[in-house]
Amino acid sequence: MPQTHTDSTTRAAGASVGVLVRRTVRGASALRGGRSWRPTPYQAFGFVFFLVMLLAYWAVPLCCDAGQHAAVVERLRANLLHPRHPMADLPGAGSPYYSPYAVAQGAFARLTGLGGWEVVRLAGVLNLLVLLTGIGRLVRVLTPRPWAPVLALAAMTLLWGTERAWWSGYLNLMSMTGNLGYPSAFAIGLTFWAWALTGARAQGQGHRQGRGHGQWQGRGAVRYVGPSGLPGLAGYVGLGALYGLVLLVHPITAVAAVLGAVAFVAGWQRGWRRGVRGAVVVRWGAMAAAAALVAGGWPYFDVFALAGDSSVDWMHQRLYADLGGQFWLALLGLPALWLRWRRGSRRDPLVLLFALDCLVVAYGWASGHYTYGRILGLTLVPAQFALAVELAAPRPWGRARRVLGGAAAVGACVGFLTVQGGAVVPRVLDPVGLEQPSLWPSYAWVARHVAKGEVVISDGHFAPRSLPGYGPNLAAPIWPDPALDERERERRLADVRAYLAPDSTRAGRTAVARRYHARWLLLTRWKRVPEEAVVVAWSRETGEVLARIG
Repeated sequence: MPQTHTDSTTRAAGASVGVLVRRTVRGASALRGGRSWRPTPYQAFGFVFFLVMLLAYWAVPLCCDAGQHAAVVERLRANLLHPRHPMADLPGAGSPYYSPYAVAQGAFARLTGLGGWEVVRLAGVLNLLVLLTGIGRLVRVLTPRPWAPVLALAAMTLLWGTERAWWSGYLNLMSMTGNLGYPSAFAIGLTFWAWALTGARAQGQGHRQGRGHGQWQGRGAVRYVGPSGLPGLAGYVGLGALYGLVLLVHPITAVAAVLGAVAFVAGWQRGWRRGVRGAVVVRWGAMAAAAALVAGGWPYFDVFALAGDSSVDWMHQRLYADLGGQFWLALLGLPALWLRWRRGSRRDPLVLLFALDCLVVAYGWASGHYTYGRILGLTLVPAQFALAVELAAPRPWGRARRVLGGAAAVGACVGFLTVQGGAVVPRVLDPVGLEQPSLWPSYAWVARHVAKGEVVISDGHFAPRSLPGYGPNLAAPIWPDPALDERERERRLADVRAYLAPDSTRAGRTAVARRYHARWLLLTRWKRVPEEAVVVAWSRETGEVLARIG
């Protein structure tokens, strides 16, 4: 006799898991339970996006901060327990670059024999996997609509602006071609996972169901209620460890992660006015304590000391320039946030998160601590995801939703054609001249002559940012680092400028070279090679000259 098999719980949660299809079972199929699996829309589109984005990422030379992260791997590869400063011939104790993520990369480099650049390149695979699965998990907590994660991925990568927004932690298509292998990408993926797990626990707590299967409840945002209604304390401790890991991997991303945790707990947690209030406080308190213990117990640096460090604020002031041109397309998500605020609870997590993020960004501008602007990329996420959830609603659509959907489609096309499209469309297939990613030169030719650990005096923009990734050190590091006193770094920069000045003397240059144990010069074609230096090699691509100091 024919049988039918179905699973209502799986159908409801099918946004990021395979769909179980109801069908009639006959013959041998009945022995397998009669269930066939097919991928969800997000699994199908996510797999295609994974392949396309990886190809685009691998097609573009690593640039910008990649040299710094490759240098971190090189120093850990040389000494995993006591690495030197990432860019200078100095001790590295206290450098926040030596996070658990970086130490794992260093261990991987030691086991495989790969260099820093190769490890950073390969890290893009892991980071993209964590990002994509984190998006799917988070959107599934927000809604069971199967197309919502697909739309969330599209909105997150396309709805930015019509001016290039390129910074570590920005997740548009163009920026991802350069920073997908950075620790910030990994930390943001972990943040999505942490928000999803926080939201799931906040939803389930306070709704006792007794024994049996969980169920989906609530108006507006769908709420999942677990079998017992009160998840165990161990889950909260593990979630706290996840937040602590985010704090160690990328401290500024952890600011946004904590704001998200506050938003989901404040928005969805039930039981504050009931008899389980004490249990609620204990569980979330255990999560916070676990995060603090994990972060505070890391031996390579003191992450909490970074809260008072303002040495990098000056370089982040540029984040606040041209906000309109870089982000105006993301404003299309504001009507969706407003609808969530109107329809459901006034404490909707996405609305709360967007408001908290905006307050922190505004504080960074008003206080001069511009580093807080680094969360601008994640500030867009609540609006982008709210828009995706709204447009994933089943048809028929009302007039307002049709207008919003049309505007979002036009906005995505504008973003793709003005800024983002060149990231994934090869130059040879580009019919309209899309903006292309930056192409930085390689300095592998320098590494063939300069041994790892030797000190180089260099000028220009590209070389000082890239060369440490091959193993050499700089006389004057480009980026601030708590492992090196900022006044000392400024003195080193001043000495290098004096060395390269047209009116420098041989005695002055010799004193600077001896002070920092410099043996090599890497000069742009506009600089004169000193008389005491011997030219060893030069680049046909950039015209730069490598010379050995006598």
